[in-house]
Amino acid sequence: MNADAAPRPAATAPRISIVDGNALAGVLSGLFAADPTLLTLVCGHCGRSGPLAETVVEQSAASAIVRCRGCTRTLLVVGTADGQVRVRLAALAELRTDPPTG
Repeated sequence: MNADAAPRPAATAPRISIVDGNALAGVLSGLFAADPTLLTLVCGHCGRSGPLAETVVEQSAASAIVRCRGCTRTLLVVGTADGQVRVRLAALAELRTDPPTG
């Protein structure tokens, strides 16, 4: 670098706010208000993505194991007990809504 060259200005960092989980209510209500069978799941093991409707599910009265159709890894487990629904994430890399087509 030339001694006469002016220093470059530092890149402006994005503004970050520290808030509580209530800040996500709007975004997540949109995610979970969608038809769950249309939610796109991305496998953290093999990278396959597709709608929940296309996964392989092993189901019993108390739980459902959702597996990747590509590599059979467990993506998530949905359990029901005492009137509660519990979701345990496993090899799920991403859960998203895709924009409507048409």
